[in-house]
Amino acid sequence: MSCWRSASAPQRRPPSPSVSAVIAAAGSGERLGAGGPKAFVEVAGRRMLDWSVDAFRGAAAVGEIVVAAPPGGEEFAAEQGVVTVSGGEHRSESVARALALCGGEVVVVHDAARPLVTPGLIDAVVEELAAEEDAAGVIAATPVTDTIKQAGDGDRVERTLERSGLWAVQTPQAFRAEALREALSDPDSLSEASDDAMLVERRGGRILIHSTSPDNIKVTTPFDLRVAELILRERA
Repeated sequence: MSCWRSASAPQRRPPSPSVSAVIAAAGSGERLGAGGPKAFVEVAGRRMLDWSVDAFRGAAAVGEIVVAAPPGGEEFAAEQGVVTVSGGEHRSESVARALALCGGEVVVVHDAARPLVTPGLIDAVVEELAAEEDAAGVIAATPVTDTIKQAGDGDRVERTLERSGLWAVQTPQAFRAEALREALSDPDSLSEASDDAMLVERRGGRILIHSTSPDNIKVTTPFDLRVAELILRERA
């Protein structure tokens, strides 16, 4: 079950638990037309994965980083000094492999295809999870602003959805480590999941939404790559 939590922070927060980060970077980049792993595509003068690693290194809450890498990603570990594990066939399988190497009570999962993530956003989802003892996870998301229609066979519209309750989900996503391990324990369900929060929800975990900027885009197409490049260069 998901719910929205207001952006107002409580006056007092409990101490943050130990936090591990998992960066899912094993995507093929086929839709991007990259001719190789998406995480190693250059954006604004650096590999896409480098931007995410730097953001997690800059986050005050994160104590360790594990990268689920594509074939050949072992070289990245030597260059960046992070732990690397070979990714799986599906995204959630990659996360499960990286999670096995994590020692934190909280795990923050992030897609390397979102190079615009910031240390502040990473710390924010961790802090909200620490403040809500009965929550299994906190996910970054932005409200849907477009009108969304559901279509049936072909291109025929069946209905228009009420967008006031719809959110476009992003990463980072912070989870209690045990809740995430339990959610990833069924190998047969991993190929179906579009994100890890979906699997935690199915197990009854309470997931909160942290409203954030739409700038934190996922790079999937050449157009997305151009947008990410512009924003990163503006930040620089």
